[in-house]
Amino acid sequence: MATLGFYFNAERCTGCKACQVACKDKWDLNTGVTWRRVVEYSGGNWVANSDGTYTQNVFAYYVSVACNHCENPLCVQVCPANAITKREDGIVIINQDACIGCRYCEWNCPYGAPQFDEEQGVMTKCNMCYDAVDAGESPSCVAACPQRALYFGDLDELRAEHGDLAGVAPLPDPDITQPALVVTPHRDSAPVGSNAGVLANPEEI
Repeated sequence: MATLGFYFNAERCTGCKACQVACKDKWDLNTGVTWRRVVEYSGGNWVANSDGTYTQNVFAYYVSVACNHCENPLCVQVCPANAITKREDGIVIINQDACIGCRYCEWNCPYGAPQFDEEQGVMTKCNMCYDAVDAGESPSCVAACPQRALYFGDLDELRAEHGDLAGVAPLPDPDITQPALVVTPHRDSAPVGSNAGVLANPEEI
């Protein structure tokens, strides 16, 4: 069976957050729980030249990120209740009936994908809209993107078409979990681990 993954084209993303809103709406997520988040990463400054003029290297770009249904999901490994499983197609799912709300998965995921729902007392996260996928449809975030910056499909096919880059700043090192993610970088994208910029919207993440 093919392993499914997400494709994100940073050149197309305008930071509109339609993907984020569509996800929250479909799953009726409680306050404080946001499975897909849109990160704004920016940096640069103005530089004084010897002739009295100024030049600048200011940049900003967006990264849409959710659970990446990793090949090596740390959330699965650390769950003491065995409440998190990985399907044959690679989709990682939380069984909330088995979840004890210990938050180990949240603390170990470098993407911060699992999120604690205070009202339910259990962990939640992106499940790649497996109900839609099983019906031959797209995840809600993919379907909602007006710029077609998000896509999903057979991970091998995505890599064959778009390359194997799996991260840009401020995402973590993809070697940690081997995410099922392919990224086309923005023209100003900094590499993973770069400190060239900062999170411009930390209160939203």
